[in-house]
Amino acid sequence: MQNHKVLKALVGSFLICVVLGSIWVMREHLFPASDTEQSATDKASASTSELEILELGSQARKNLNLVAKSARPADYWRTITIPGVVQDRPGVSDRGVTSPAIGAISQIHVYPGDTVRPGERLVTIQLFSEYLQSTQTQLFKASEEITLLQRETDRLSSVASTGGISKSRIIELNNEVRRQETLIKASKQELLNRGLAPAQVEQITRGSFVSSIEVVAPPPRTIALEQRPATQPTVSQASFVLDDQSADSIAYEVQQLSVELGQTVQAGQLIAELSNHQHLYVVGHAFKREAGWLERAAQEGRPVEIEFADDSAEVWPPVDQQFQIRHLSNTIDAESRTFDFYVPLDNQSRSYEKAGETFLVWRFRPGQRTRIQVPVEKLENVFILPSEAVAHEGPETFVYRQNGDLFNQIAVHVLHEDRRHVVIANDGSITPGTFLAQNAGASLRRVLKSQSASGEQPGLHVHADGTVHAAH
Repeated sequence: MQNHKVLKALVGSFLICVVLGSIWVMREHLFPASDTEQSATDKASASTSELEILELGSQARKNLNLVAKSARPADYWRTITIPGVVQDRPGVSDRGVTSPAIGAISQIHVYPGDTVRPGERLVTIQLFSEYLQSTQTQLFKASEEITLLQRETDRLSSVASTGGISKSRIIELNNEVRRQETLIKASKQELLNRGLAPAQVEQITRGSFVSSIEVVAPPPRTIALEQRPATQPTVSQASFVLDDQSADSIAYEVQQLSVELGQTVQAGQLIAELSNHQHLYVVGHAFKREAGWLERAAQEGRPVEIEFADDSAEVWPPVDQQFQIRHLSNTIDAESRTFDFYVPLDNQSRSYEKAGETFLVWRFRPGQRTRIQVPVEKLENVFILPSEAVAHEGPETFVYRQNGDLFNQIAVHVLHEDRRHVVIANDGSITPGTFLAQNAGASLRRVLKSQSASGEQPGLHVHADGTVHAAH
């Protein structure tokens, strides 16, 4: 009897468990959810799947300065960025002026920052060189000696013609005249080499010795024809005087004055440094692993792009020059472990007048930092967009196709990306001719995620009868 009661209790408990389990399994059929609860469930499910289309009105596009352009496949050169600096071109940009003789600086006519033309005075030197004084004395004596010999020859010629003296005497006098003429030529050349003007040399032959000398700006340097620009710049350009330019053109700017008033200078001592920054170098600093790329770029004459730091491009004419690597250095800097390569640069300048003097302003200056873009690999048949046009989300990259107020998000494959451009594979994800946003890619991505979180499909509207249609 006792066992029968226990068995009934167990069976009853089992039946209760079976009934409760059946009710739990059949709960959705026995207790259907309300419309409100079902709508909330659908919205939660929709919010978990991100939309592919966002809507952006005209005012929002204006706030983002959004620009859309037609995308067309093109070829693109992948580049490497190498830092560089603007430097003077050795042997071309600078020119030193030295003292022609021993003396003291009695006058200084120019100062750093002044511009000079060929032949303009730099300094005046008071001479006390014994050699220069003796050369002047020698020139004057030789000039006077020729005058005396000519008189003696004229006087004895008539006597020799009558047999009064031997004709050999006349020959000796003529030979002496030729010796004095040779001495005069040598003395004149020596004085010209010392910086005296031809007028001063002629003055010495008449007995008026020179006690001071004017050191002037040297003749302009002639630039080879292959270095001349194809077209003359429109700005007031300061340059080395070419064959087809006026000799009055500005040729130099005083870079440094190396003497002081009253200072004694020796022959050959540096007086001033003159400069002309029209022809410069952009010097790149590359590592040895980049040498192969640079060598091929130099051999094939590939054009390189140069970005100049602190350049006011809006107030200067466009740089109408194709930059190419001229040569590569064959030495490596021991400290930085880099080697240099050189790109010629034609500078631009403007001049202005102030207090009767002319001053120069150069666009590019030695020491100015640059970034050099060297092409190393050609990517064919690809889409090229600005770097601001794409949005990144982990390993995914997106671009945005515009259709009126709607923007469709498209996942793309990026082949190359640098600071300025993104290169996208032409694999069918983008149709040629499609209008793609050229900027604000990250902002469009944020707007899309915000609209996805709201659960409302952009570009759709509901009619009064409850039907849903795409925006017209």
